[in-house]
Amino acid sequence: MRELVVAAVQMRSGVTPEENIRVMDRLVREAASRGARYVQTPEMTGAVQKNRSGLFSILKNEAEDPVLKAASSLAAELGIYLHVGSTAIGLGNDMIANRGVVFGPDGVALARYDKIHMFDVDLDNGESWRESAVYRPGELARTVDLDVARLGMGICYDIRFPHLFRDLALAGADILTAPAAFTRQTGEAHWHVLQRARAIENGAFVISAAQGGVHEDGRETYGHSIIVDPWGRVIAEADHDEPGVIVATLSLDEVKAARSKIPNLKNAREYRVETGVPETKGERVA
Repeated sequence: MRELVVAAVQMRSGVTPEENIRVMDRLVREAASRGARYVQTPEMTGAVQKNRSGLFSILKNEAEDPVLKAASSLAAELGIYLHVGSTAIGLGNDMIANRGVVFGPDGVALARYDKIHMFDVDLDNGESWRESAVYRPGELARTVDLDVARLGMGICYDIRFPHLFRDLALAGADILTAPAAFTRQTGEAHWHVLQRARAIENGAFVISAAQGGVHEDGRETYGHSIIVDPWGRVIAEADHDEPGVIVATLSLDEVKAARSKIPNLKNAREYRVETGVPETKGERVA
């Protein structure tokens, strides 16, 4: 039986990367002490900072980024897979990548993923977000092989785009991920159903570490880091918005079992969409 102990780290990142790194270090160590072989941190682990000039003042390129340096060392020290859900990486052209990185147990970066779908929305409560004004969207979906499973990488708003996760599942992903900084309003409305839907649709585990609470920059995020099994059952959840760790043991054979019971990935067919009124051929029906 293929099994993997996994953990999701819930944070409340502020505007100072050094302090966020200290929190990440403490919580990742807690997860590893509880047996986790794979540990995931949330979107924007390094800093939650909505002020553009403030964000640009702390930006580093990937090679110099302190969050990724710390994560690499931590993965190697603990002998774990450490998935930095995302952090802001400077691209040197007044744009930023919202980048997730998975480090192997030797501290080497195994895969990088830049968030594809930009959160450009106007919410009912007056919140307005335009990620595309600052972030360069990614163009490449990504899977990465762990020792007993294949992982598909997503970030936050990506969870609302089912075709991305379907393509990752078709590429062999047993585990899908969507580390997030969901707003409280959208989280309360949609967080759980989106996580469970992506798991059910793809017969895959879903792991989503989250930011939670009122942040230093005034943003409020939903928390509720979650792990869902391939049948859509929540097997671990932080039922709050406080920093902490959730842990679960994944039995990877459940992926094959779920996909055998409901083989929708195999049953999918090509089709086209027609709009308007199709032309009537033949005799008119009275």
